[in-house]
Amino acid sequence: MTTTAPASPAPTLTARHRPALSRNSPLRRGIRTAVGIVLVAIMLFPVYWMVSASLAPGGNSLNAQLIPLDPDLGGYARAIADQGRNLVTSLIVAVGAAVLALVIATPCAYALAQFPVRGSGVLLFVVLISQMIPGIVIANALYTAYNQMGLLNTVPGLILADATLGIPFSILIIRAFMESFPKEIVEAAQIDGCGHVRAFWSIVLPVSVNALITAGIFSFLFAWSDFLMALTLTTGQTIRPVTLGLYDYIGANSTEWSAVMATAVIASVPAVVLMIAAQKHIAAGATGGAVK
Repeated sequence: MTTTAPASPAPTLTARHRPALSRNSPLRRGIRTAVGIVLVAIMLFPVYWMVSASLAPGGNSLNAQLIPLDPDLGGYARAIADQGRNLVTSLIVAVGAAVLALVIATPCAYALAQFPVRGSGVLLFVVLISQMIPGIVIANALYTAYNQMGLLNTVPGLILADATLGIPFSILIIRAFMESFPKEIVEAAQIDGCGHVRAFWSIVLPVSVNALITAGIFSFLFAWSDFLMALTLTTGQTIRPVTLGLYDYIGANSTEWSAVMATAVIASVPAVVLMIAAQKHIAAGATGGAVK
């Protein structure tokens, strides 16, 4: 009489293995992809509708089609004719504000990051609080000062005002990166004969390119999209950024929606191109000081 050994039970998946397999299953990956596509489509739909409305015939955005089968470029022609000078003004102001913000914020951030400054924590707290002040408060204070100094309705006045929007943010971004910069490198350069200014210019700045680009681009975008400062500090028609040009199209009785949407599309191009061209630098600069 022979006896057979009982069959060994089939291997079962432990509870620890089941979630891993389920998370990596094709079905779950497909669901996550579909959800991501839907969310991206929802976020980009206003941009698509802006482009579609800019091509609507007759200047009526209510007649805009989901797919413009009969596009009309009249809105773009009027936008370029009316807003060309305003776009150039916005470009000059935004570039100037970004450069001025970097010139002021970079040495300040380096000093706060590398030098043992007493009360540096209080200074950073003040910088952070300055970003929470309502813009209308700063604009009204600048209007009084500008009126006395003759800076109303001037490009340098707008550059100086818009730079105040980017300086606090630039200090925080650049300081976070420079705080992780090894002090031994600067000390070695000083032993070789470099002073603080030469070490800062020749060693620290070239390594901090990502942080500088990130801070500069955001300062540019702050100035490019500014409306409150421009509305408060310009009282005539000679100096008007494109944000005020858009505002001029909106009237009490009628609104030129095709020109509004066309101007908005044209004004979005520099920001989009800038973000696409510098996306690698922005990602590196924004996380450069995350790990010390």
